Amino acid sequence: MPAAFKAPPMSDSAAWPSADWWRGFGSRELDSLIEQARANNFDIAAAIARVRQADAQVRIAGAALLPTVSGTGTAQWQQISTSVSRSSSTGSFVSNRTSDVRTYTLGADAAYEVDFWQKNLAVRQAAAASAVFSRFDEQTVTLTIVTTVASTWFTALAYSDRLTVAQNNLAAAEQTLQVIRARLAAGTASALDVAQQEALVAGQRANIPNLRNQMEQQLIGLGILIGRPPESVTIEPGTLNRLDAPPVRAGIPSELLARRPDVAAAEAQLVAANANIKAARAAFFPSVQLTGSGGLQNAALNTLFNPGAGVASLAAGLTAPIFDGGTLQGNLEQAKARYDELLADYRKSVVQAFTDVEDALTAYAYLTHQEELQREAVRTAQTAADIARAQLGAGTVDITTVLQAQTTLFSDQDVLVQVRLARFLALLNLYKALGGGWTQPDGTILDQFPGLTPDMVRGGVALPVGSNIE
Repeated sequence: MPAAFKAPPMSDSAAWPSADWWRGFGSRELDSLIEQARANNFDIAAAIARVRQADAQVRIAGAALLPTVSGTGTAQWQQISTSVSRSSSTGSFVSNRTSDVRTYTLGADAAYEVDFWQKNLAVRQAAAASAVFSRFDEQTVTLTIVTTVASTWFTALAYSDRLTVAQNNLAAAEQTLQVIRARLAAGTASALDVAQQEALVAGQRANIPNLRNQMEQQLIGLGILIGRPPESVTIEPGTLNRLDAPPVRAGIPSELLARRPDVAAAEAQLVAANANIKAARAAFFPSVQLTGSGGLQNAALNTLFNPGAGVASLAAGLTAPIFDGGTLQGNLEQAKARYDELLADYRKSVVQAFTDVEDALTAYAYLTHQEELQREAVRTAQTAADIARAQLGAGTVDITTVLQAQTTLFSDQDVLVQVRLARFLALLNLYKALGGGWTQPDGTILDQFPGLTPDMVRGGVALPVGSNIE
């Protein structure tokens, strides 16, 4: 475990993300979009449904630990006809006799598998750990959707800002074109000067539809994220300049692992896989089945509950594998290989968590510095462009100088917007890398399920759980 992150730390006022960390950006529009996504997003709804499926699987797996009891009741009626031949002084004759046979039975059957080798317990433990995984996975999906909504919204704002820059520069370029045309009419400018400025104006005008298209594409993309058709989504883009950028504290790496739902999910999968190994190993041993039945049986319904009407039976059976063609051994090896796969995934998720934080911290630090420098570049370019236009009006500079100043200003302003967007996205990635305000709930899997011990998991992993699991 690294002692600290390599990237430069945030300011002293920075703190861990809160559960509603996105409100720190100060956008009501963003708050509304995220709330809609949390309520209506299809991926989140599917993840919640997977939690319910996993809970149901825990109940199914736990049923094998309990006896099964079923009730029975039958009513049977038979009619038996017999023929009797007799002789008399007048001759022989045949007599037909009919008798009814009625039987009433009321009983119960019970069966129970004695879990000597804890195979059934291990299956239930695996299902319980999978249910915990589904909860952590749902939190991971939610965090991903929330950050995707925010990044899509930020990108739309950036295109809106770039569109504003392009429109402002187009207006300035058109004013300069009017000045050059006036000079042409006065004989102090050439047709080439006019053509060069017209080419600049045309290029800036042609860039505007592309920026509008990109902005609209981002707004349309918000529809699927908030669970609505894009035709019903009406959003007016704003500007990145009015958003706050609250810094967050990365803390120390050891704190990070308790705040990443994906790491916790990987741990839960390890517990489930290890329990599956135990179940696969227990399958090599004999299983013992106890069965019993009891009830009441009589020929008359009104005497069914008489003392003499009771019947009962009890049996025990043992089943042991002798030859299965290698199925049990294959199942065990498969379970072990699956555990090793998940162990590698778990280790990767831990290292990936550190990597995500380092990337976001480094990017945010350098992009913050770059934005400061780019602001200064824009101020300088704005001053140069103003001077060039003033001198052009006075006739002291040629059109080439003005064109260079205008092009530099437009480029620097457009780059500033893109750098600002990159800084916001880096901050957003840092919120996501730190778990988005998620923290491990109190308690562990070991507390929830008797019989699940640290020895069952290589390295003694003890997992937090999102909620009680029946």
